[in-house]
Amino acid sequence: MPFLTPGTAAIHRWPSGPAIHQWPSGPPPRFGPPVAWTVVSSHTARPVIGVLALQGDVREHLAALREQGADAVTVRRPEELAAVDGLIIPGGESTTMVKLAARFELLEPLRAAVRAGLPAYGSCAGMILLADRILDAPPDQETIGGLDVTVRRNAFGRQVDSFESDIAFEGLDGGDVHAVFIRAPWVEEAGEQVVVLGRVVGGPADGKIVAVRQGNLVATSFHPELTGDRRVHAMFADIVRNHLAEQAGSVPNGAAGNERGKP
Repeated sequence: MPFLTPGTAAIHRWPSGPAIHQWPSGPPPRFGPPVAWTVVSSHTARPVIGVLALQGDVREHLAALREQGADAVTVRRPEELAAVDGLIIPGGESTTMVKLAARFELLEPLRAAVRAGLPAYGSCAGMILLADRILDAPPDQETIGGLDVTVRRNAFGRQVDSFESDIAFEGLDGGDVHAVFIRAPWVEEAGEQVVVLGRVVGGPADGKIVAVRQGNLVATSFHPELTGDRRVHAMFADIVRNHLAEQAGSVPNGAAGNERGKP
């Protein structure tokens, strides 16, 4: 177990999410349940970001995160979830992903982690899983929740209706984001605390919401991991770093610091 230098912050990783304990000097007391201690010096520290590895483009998300300087790991078990600073929920088939999460005894820990403030980014099916409400879903389909949105499954049509388009993405420099939509959902309604980051421009789906953020939660209808454009992953890595900084006390009053994609 590493010793902490005076004035540093230790992240005590509980299954429901990390909590900060400040120690004036020396090692953390040797009591209580086994823990993993990480010293965080600033919001530029190398975060540990997990990718839910039940379905979808897991390798592509891992590669994109590593390009942003994150330690990218797969998550399939509650103990693996408890060890990350942020989580990506990739695309796939949302009903199957929920069933697999329940089978791996991961569904309730995921809900608890999101409620506790764990930064999470959901892509395509991940958007569905982070939504509080879904349309065109089986009556028994569950979600992780956390985003105050209503999402319509398969809103753009079937697999043969998949397409690519450029969308304006609020807060990101460098012009439009080239988006790949595969049996994609869209957001029908967004709550007052939800920031709309991107909409479809033109065509029959003109104006439909395809990217949102609420606090530490981000969701897109499209798959940025497939295009080589890493700006969405860079934005999420910034969110995770700033969340760590807020916990460590180096960002006052919840200020977000230098964060790409912040409206």
